[in-house]
Amino acid sequence: MRKGVPALRGLLKRPRRLIAAAAAVVVLAGAGTWATAAVGSEDTRSVRVSDRIVTFDGVRLDTSFFAPADAGRHPAVLLGHGFGGSKDDMRTQAEDLARHGYAVLTWSARGFGRSSGKIGLNDPKAEVADVSRLVDWLAEQPQVRLDRPGDPRVGMAGGSYGGAIALLAAGHDDRVDAIAPAITYWNLADALFPGGVFKKLWTGMFFNTGGGCARFEPALCRMYDRVAESGTPDAAARALLEERSPSAVGDRIRVPTLLMQGQTDSLFTLDQSDAAAKAIRANGAPVDVDWIAGGHDGGDMETGRVRARVESWFDRYLKGDEGTATGPAFRITRTGGVDSTDGTAQHRGATAPAYPGLHDHPRTVALSGGTQRVANPAGASPPGVSALPGLGGSGGLGQLSALGVGVSLDFPGQYARFDSAPLTRDLRITGAPTATVHVTSTRDDAVLFGKVYDVGPGGTRQVLPSQLVAPVRVTGAKAGRDVTLTLPAIDHEVQRGHRLRLVLASTDLGYASPAAPATYTVSLRGDLAVPTAPAVSTAAAPLPSWVWWLPAAGAAAALALLLTTRRRTAAPGPDPELTEVPLVITGLAKRYARSADRYAVRDLSFRVEKGQVLGLLGPNGAGKTTTLRMLMGLITPDDGEIRVFGHAVRPGASVLSRVGAFVEGAGFLPHLSGRENLELYWRATGRPAEDAHLEEALEIAGLGDALARAVRTYSQGMRQRLAIAQAMLGLPDLLILDEPTNGLDPPQIREMREVMIRYAAGGRTVIVSSHLLAEVEQSCTHLVVMDRGRLVQAGPVREIVGSGDTLLVGTAAPVEEPVAEKVAALPGVASAVRTDDGLLVRLEPGGTAERLVVELVRLEVPVASVGPHRRLEDAFLTLIGGTA
Repeated sequence: MRKGVPALRGLLKRPRRLIAAAAAVVVLAGAGTWATAAVGSEDTRSVRVSDRIVTFDGVRLDTSFFAPADAGRHPAVLLGHGFGGSKDDMRTQAEDLARHGYAVLTWSARGFGRSSGKIGLNDPKAEVADVSRLVDWLAEQPQVRLDRPGDPRVGMAGGSYGGAIALLAAGHDDRVDAIAPAITYWNLADALFPGGVFKKLWTGMFFNTGGGCARFEPALCRMYDRVAESGTPDAAARALLEERSPSAVGDRIRVPTLLMQGQTDSLFTLDQSDAAAKAIRANGAPVDVDWIAGGHDGGDMETGRVRARVESWFDRYLKGDEGTATGPAFRITRTGGVDSTDGTAQHRGATAPAYPGLHDHPRTVALSGGTQRVANPAGASPPGVSALPGLGGSGGLGQLSALGVGVSLDFPGQYARFDSAPLTRDLRITGAPTATVHVTSTRDDAVLFGKVYDVGPGGTRQVLPSQLVAPVRVTGAKAGRDVTLTLPAIDHEVQRGHRLRLVLASTDLGYASPAAPATYTVSLRGDLAVPTAPAVSTAAAPLPSWVWWLPAAGAAAALALLLTTRRRTAAPGPDPELTEVPLVITGLAKRYARSADRYAVRDLSFRVEKGQVLGLLGPNGAGKTTTLRMLMGLITPDDGEIRVFGHAVRPGASVLSRVGAFVEGAGFLPHLSGRENLELYWRATGRPAEDAHLEEALEIAGLGDALARAVRTYSQGMRQRLAIAQAMLGLPDLLILDEPTNGLDPPQIREMREVMIRYAAGGRTVIVSSHLLAEVEQSCTHLVVMDRGRLVQAGPVREIVGSGDTLLVGTAAPVEEPVAEKVAALPGVASAVRTDDGLLVRLEPGGTAERLVVELVRLEVPVASVGPHRRLEDAFLTLIGGTA
């Protein structure tokens, strides 16, 4: 089985194959003798490529040498591949560098590709010694520039496994002149045993992916078996990994170093490159740090930009080109919207003149929450979930946090949480937050997992930035200890009105927790310190051409309107008390054309708050669509008022820019593709492309390859999804959807339901008009029921349906009579009757559904659902007199 991060097409190909805790020691005695055999050679676009098998001490290494076809000597570059890959992964990168004037050598490390030998996990006596022998070979080649006899001008680059060998070689062989390692480790023991906790999921996955103990040296296999069985890393295990880590020779790395680390990476986190930068800079060497968007958990690896920066780095420090710009001392990739020309995600670089580290300019954020008890369950199961190694995909689960989607999971009773107040201004976190807590355990050894969530308004949506968690083992916890937590390093903006939430969980899927049950008591000893790195500034996005001509055109159009149209009645001013209220409708009325007494809408009043999903219900002719069209400013009411965020709605009102709508279908240009239609629509708004959030809208549309096809080829359901995506462009604060599920199949309807719920959970508001009452009941929080143009009832779904005292408990299997009798005897239960679907339970006063569910689980009743006995359909027909 071969797994890997989407390639940097050579530089970072398959880096997640790094064995993470399984490898072995190779001790090769004596000097190596070289037997070189030419396997083949060819010319490739002015690049000469020769493949050779070189052997020494009985180990065969498969190599490829790429050299410019022109005569002369050139600086050399060694490219190391990622774990589980081979030299073939580096071919494209090698050819590019060779065309750029470098002699490039790639090789398959021991145990990979066609190379023999055992995998030693970059053992200084094996893999690192191999690199020195490859440097010897380069010194003998007539195409390679020499600094002195036997000393070629040589740099090294690679990702993950290949990045570590670059760092190690620079520390062991002083002939290495410059390095550009990426998404790699500085101290492998710290990476795999962070905070003294075993990173079991990554290590197990890589050990088995690598082929088992037959492929590795026995020493590390024994170490892995020992640590995996006990779940606790020991001193010998740390020592074995540390001697293979660049940190072991950190004081000897004195060459220019470009460190590129992934933000979406739970294997080698940003603190690894931070430690490397500090150590190498302390030796007096130039060091630049670049935080790329992707990592071992997936995401955008920024292949083109990274390659260009590596070339520039080597141009400056290998070719000696003093005029080459190597880039800023520190750079972060941040999401900057969508390119309107091709629909691809735009990245914007944030830079600083110096690397700020992980704790620059901390801002104190007060937290609240008293002493809390946390259970570590027997067997540490079920575990909480943060990252899912190997399942990130090209998008990366960690990058979902940038879209406001949380995929983490904490089980009730297994975590303590401490919340801040809503932030009064936006807060950009750049670095590793810290907090001090007091921990007491019923056992001497405690393991906790610290994480900082971004919690949206109302507390219903929480996002774990980059899906990262910081484990810590607390020894001597039985007596109680103060622990300072260094939380994961991230770059994440928390918006005004959101909260920060510090969570300390007892389990995590990716790590080993104590199997013995225990209870931890956790309390705060201080507030959260959040690094802000104010010197890091985001580059301004380039302005499109329409920025220059649109104002003039707009001014001319406005003048024409003033000269050719009658003066309209001035709109009333905004109501300051309603600036945070999405919608207030008061006394709204609209008569049919040429009728004085026939109304489409009459005396309609209701109010919608933030975070609500409001269902607008009514039979045909109830006035729903007319109401929505007036709300959008498409038609003018005869009486009454509509205010959106305090502003009165008139045709063309500026506040309508905060409203997205899908009412009575959307018009598309049939000859253009779906993507082109959306881009054209957004350009017409005159707003910046990065504000469109086009990729999020396309993700919702779920049209896949059809986005590139002409709209005239679309089915009705495809047009419907495209229209919904158009309504969501710009992520409006108020989203209006009129019959959004028309033309959608059941899976798409379910997806649309989830989209609306998530959208409102982010602090926005959704109004949906639909005839599918079952869907409305599942997706909406509030309802407005209309009939014959008038309001019949408005309020929470629970109140309109009627929470009542009777619940229908759906079960996965029929309930036997003895079980029903036991349920009827439960405290708070008046009666329990079997039905075809499960149980009909009537509660006594004071009885709650929550308490009932707990008791049903205790009785091992296979509960599938719990809800009010009366359905929305029943309530709706009652309200309108059965004339739907």
